Amino acid sequence: MREFAGTRVLVTGGAGFVGGNLVRSLLACGVRTVHIVDNLLSSELINVPVDPCVIFTEGSIADDSVLADIGDEYDYLFHLCTYHGNQNSIHNPLVDHEHNQLTSLKLFDWVKEFRRLRRLVYAGAGCAVAERTSGEAHATREDGPVSLQMDSPYAISKVVGEFYALYYHARHGLPTVRARFQNVYGPGEILGAGRWRGTPATVWRNVVPTFVYKALNREALPLEGGGAATRDFIYVGDVVRGLLRCAALGAAGDVYNLASGVETSILDLANRINHLTENPAGVQIIPPRGWDRSGRRFGSPAKASAQLDFRAAVDLRDGLVSTIEWTRRQRPAIEACIRRHAVAMRLAAAPCTASPPAGVLHRSPTP
Repeated sequence: MREFAGTRVLVTGGAGFVGGNLVRSLLACGVRTVHIVDNLLSSELINVPVDPCVIFTEGSIADDSVLADIGDEYDYLFHLCTYHGNQNSIHNPLVDHEHNQLTSLKLFDWVKEFRRLRRLVYAGAGCAVAERTSGEAHATREDGPVSLQMDSPYAISKVVGEFYALYYHARHGLPTVRARFQNVYGPGEILGAGRWRGTPATVWRNVVPTFVYKALNREALPLEGGGAATRDFIYVGDVVRGLLRCAALGAAGDVYNLASGVETSILDLANRINHLTENPAGVQIIPPRGWDRSGRRFGSPAKASAQLDFRAAVDLRDGLVSTIEWTRRQRPAIEACIRRHAVAMRLAAAPCTASPPAGVLHRSPTP
């Protein structure tokens, strides 16, 4: 998009799955500089492009010394850093607060007087605002009601981030735009990326990369509750386009779903991946997650389509094919990240064992 040519952009969480894809698209748009701030808690240096236009700072945006180097020199700011994800936040709500809520508050407060900034795009979470139902689902709209009954500290943090985005826009004129992600998948999501975060979800991050990796290894795909839950799967390339359109065209103070608008069951997803990978192992039915009450959900793309001219362009089959091919090519890097957590994974799976030693839990990531 020509709006970004020659601009300076700050991306928090820019070494992550979505962030790395966004940074590469910004470079293709001809930005002058992209400054990435990422503490590599759930990301990897291999997602940071080697390019003279890229500046990389390893650290948390909640760190005062990192914030001190952030001046009023950016045209656009994409706030993508988060504490990944629901299950890890349940394991340690305080760490989620530090890396998911406090980051947003301190960043917004720091940049509230910046005058060069055209837009600050905040990555929200569709799962936090969706209706919780196991019956017929209705597309979640941006103006729908938000329940106070949240399933995880992660969901709480993402909603509070939206509250702060609205507050700083109303009180200080900070030009925030909220982009609500649905279930993003695609190339660049590395199983086991970053440091151990207390649960096996450190490795088995999200359903698509988990299913693809297990299918390529000829393992049965685990279906919680038989796979009846539904989600709105949207390809990462589409989400990046949506983020750029939020920044270029989104109204300050407003919110937009980045959604495909297509409801897909987890069982259907598993069958598609098994078919595309020719995995003979099938599926394995396991108990549902006790904390997850979301059941069926998908987002409405109508507002983003009407106001941003944004529509998801990559259908699920094509996106899965691309993701499978990328995973095949990147298996050595993925498996290196998984092996990093092998000891902690074994201890997490063993009942009535002591906590893993600090050196195992907090080992620095390997580039």
